[in-house]
Amino acid sequence: MHGKVVIIPTYNEIENISRIIRKVFTLEGEYHILVINDGSPDGTAAAVKTLQKEFGERLFLIERAGKQGLGTAYLTGFRWALDHGYDYIFEMDADFSHNPDDLPRLYEACAQGGADLAVGSRYCDGVSVVNWPIGRIIMSYYASVYVRKTLGMKVYDCTAGFKCYSARVLRAIDLDKVKMRGYGFQIEMKYTAHKLGFKITEVPI
Repeated sequence: MHGKVVIIPTYNEIENISRIIRKVFTLEGEYHILVINDGSPDGTAAAVKTLQKEFGERLFLIERAGKQGLGTAYLTGFRWALDHGYDYIFEMDADFSHNPDDLPRLYEACAQGGADLAVGSRYCDGVSVVNWPIGRIIMSYYASVYVRKTLGMKVYDCTAGFKCYSARVLRAIDLDKVKMRGYGFQIEMKYTAHKLGFKITEVPI
C-alpha cells in the first residue's frame, strides 16, 4: 500500500503547477501526486515532467487529449489510484483556491476521525471563500442549501472539490455509472457515498 495520493486536474496551469507540487511535497506524511493534464498548450505537462526527475516515484502524470472535463479527470484518477493500491485519495485544484496546508486535516478526519469521506467545507463554519466573485459564492452557497434540503444529505458544501476519500468508498461506487461531468460531479459523488451509508465529515477550510 502506498498511503496517500493527491489528484490534481490541470488545464493551462503553468503559473501554478510547480508551486503547488513543491508545496504538497513539503508536508509531512509522504503524499504522492497524480496530475491529470487535459492537453494544456501552455507547457503544464512539460513542467510536471521536469519535476518528475526531481521527485521520482512520488509524482505521476496522465496526459489526455483536449479538455474532457473535471468529472472524467477525477474518475480517471480514481481508477489509477485504486489500481495502484492507495488507501486515501484526495481531490485538489491546482490554482491554490484549496490550501495544501489543509490536506493533513482532511487526512486526519478519515484516518483518525473515522470518516469515510472528508470534505473541505467553505460553509459549515460560516462562509469562507477566497478569490471568488460574490455572485459565484451566492450561487454555490444556495446550490448547497437546495441539495441539502432536497436530497436530505447533511453536507453544507455539496459542490466542494477539496476532499479526501478512503479507498473503500471509491471501490464501493460504480465509477462507470457516474453521470455528471462538470461541477454536478461533486454533488453526485457525495450523494452516492451518502446513499451507500458512508460517513461524511466536513472540515472547515
